Amino acid sequence: MNFLLNIKEALQSLTSNKMRSLLTILGIVIGVASVIALLSVGEGAGNSITGEIESIGTNVIYILKGNDSEDVTNPLDLTLRDARALASSSIASEIAYVAPVFTGNAEITHTGTTRETPILGSTPDYQFVQNITMAEGEFISEGQVEGRSAVVVLGPEIARDLMGRSTGVVGNSVRIGGYPYRIIGVAEAKGGSAFNNPDNNVYIPISTAQARLPRGGAPDRVQYILVSVDQAEDADAAIEQISEVLRLTHRIPPRSPNDFTILNQQDFLAVAASITNVLTIFLGGIGAISLLVGGIGIMNIMLVSVTERTREIGLRKALGARKKDILLQFLTESVLLSMIGGIFGILLGWVISLVVQQIAMQQGTPLDISVTINSVLLATLFSAAVGIFFGYYPANRAASLEPVEALRYE
Repeated sequence: MNFLLNIKEALQSLTSNKMRSLLTILGIVIGVASVIALLSVGEGAGNSITGEIESIGTNVIYILKGNDSEDVTNPLDLTLRDARALASSSIASEIAYVAPVFTGNAEITHTGTTRETPILGSTPDYQFVQNITMAEGEFISEGQVEGRSAVVVLGPEIARDLMGRSTGVVGNSVRIGGYPYRIIGVAEAKGGSAFNNPDNNVYIPISTAQARLPRGGAPDRVQYILVSVDQAEDADAAIEQISEVLRLTHRIPPRSPNDFTILNQQDFLAVAASITNVLTIFLGGIGAISLLVGGIGIMNIMLVSVTERTREIGLRKALGARKKDILLQFLTESVLLSMIGGIFGILLGWVISLVVQQIAMQQGTPLDISVTINSVLLATLFSAAVGIFFGYYPANRAASLEPVEALRYE
């Protein structure tokens, strides 16, 4: 039987039962739209996370307390002494800047407006490690660290929340944890997600943070130390030098494991990529389930169609139609249902992705969602495969009918 004739007959059959065909197609539309939208959201979230990590720079190294090794039971705290050793050691020649960080949560208040926010205590080098540009005023100075000065640098978002503006605020005062602080600067906007937005950061001298924020452990303990190198390709050499210096300051015996962990941006990117890949696969799986439900709907409708057209099938076979012709006829109808649903599903998935992107932007979480050619091809091929898979049994059942029995069917 001619292929074009097959398609023509399939369209005639589908249009003869418009409502039934429409509801069947709707199941495929929802399934394909789910696959497209969920894969796009997953991929957009992954790109957003990795983009934020990369924006910090690939030349930043993180030093954290502790090690996953079972041989390390009582790791020493990281301290300001460790940071000074890294900054001054002749061993660590690849290091450009060292910024110890001490953080704690506190309330920041201005004229009755209060926000609960993390307070970040560090040194002047933090500005260079994290590429902070000042919109107005200046960052923390070495003299302010040594004098435990009550000064603060605000991110532009937290400045707007507290004062209604992010400019012309230098010289004003805020209270952090009940203590008054003078604003000496406002950082330029960088943007970010709700989970990690540097525009909401509050910076004070690390000595002031250690004195006024809750703490435990060693007197000059810090949560972590940031190190930057001039060139990203020098990171591996810098990591070896950092390890050597800290093993000396922590007095770790030879062949004993480190009681600290060193990570660079590539490690974070690898972890983020792994997590987002799992997330994308999970979301795609949810969409695929919807598509399978639509496929079951196709099988159900095609079985009903075979039953209703039993006499027609018997007449065709009596007039010389081969089993292959009947099989192709019903398979064409099944695939046509799934492909029409696939086309509209792609359009609906694209619209849903745009809506999610707009909602995310309104919530202050930039999410660049794009419908990729891979997700479109995957959804299209999968919908066609669903049509063939779920349409084969009804088509084969129709093709296997005996002409005499089919013509007798009431």
